[in-house]
Amino acid sequence: MPGGYATAAELGYAAAATRFEPGAPLKLDESYRRAHLPLVAPGHPDIIAADAGRGYAMGRHDEIVSLVAPIDADALEAGPGWRDCLAELHASPLAAKIAWDILPARRGKLHVTLCGTLSRGVDPVLAEGIEAALCKMEPIRAEVRGVFSGTVNVGRLYLKLHPWRSGQADAFQSVQAAFGRPPGALHLLGLINLTDHLDPEEAAWLAAFLARWDERLIARIVVGELWLLGARDDLVLDSRLLRRFPLG
Repeated sequence: MPGGYATAAELGYAAAATRFEPGAPLKLDESYRRAHLPLVAPGHPDIIAADAGRGYAMGRHDEIVSLVAPIDADALEAGPGWRDCLAELHASPLAAKIAWDILPARRGKLHVTLCGTLSRGVDPVLAEGIEAALCKMEPIRAEVRGVFSGTVNVGRLYLKLHPWRSGQADAFQSVQAAFGRPPGALHLLGLINLTDHLDPEEAAWLAAFLARWDERLIARIVVGELWLLGARDDLVLDSRLLRRFPLG
């Protein structure tokens, strides 16, 4: 099978996308109000300030360690679509409801999560042979193509990654297989956080924006290493880099 970037048909973005109802507002969902809203709008009346069953308190939790693919912010910002995408959002009806201060705070921590929750509160013990398998893998090429809003964490906008695919699995799925994880159909880079629900006009604008940007090329990137990242919140504002795994 010839190589190429994974296509939209081979990934799961369409099936997992937010469904916008004409004339209806867009409400931040429960997961977002628990994990994200306390971090970006701590005074909002609809935050879920505490959820002991899920381990959250004002958006924070005990450290969770995951394997992630770090995304170079310089490469992303140098892409052909980055400036236009951000300019549309800055000029949009949503601009006052976007947590713009989060972007510089997360610039050095941009990533796609490949294997979430490898451990909680302790450094993970990796199975024998995983590190050697990762070192044999080539750097991962990917296209950043389109903006995405899903059915979980409604209130967060992501960039969609289409990694290189040379067989039955794409490059990110090959990493997941090395860790004994099932292949993921969503390779998402969290980028924009809303600070409030959207009224019908704002929701309609967002739906149209997502449709315009669905497959537009934002950047082409190369992932040269993977990280074991420990984080105490879902925006990795409070996080630590545990290990690096160079690829190639």
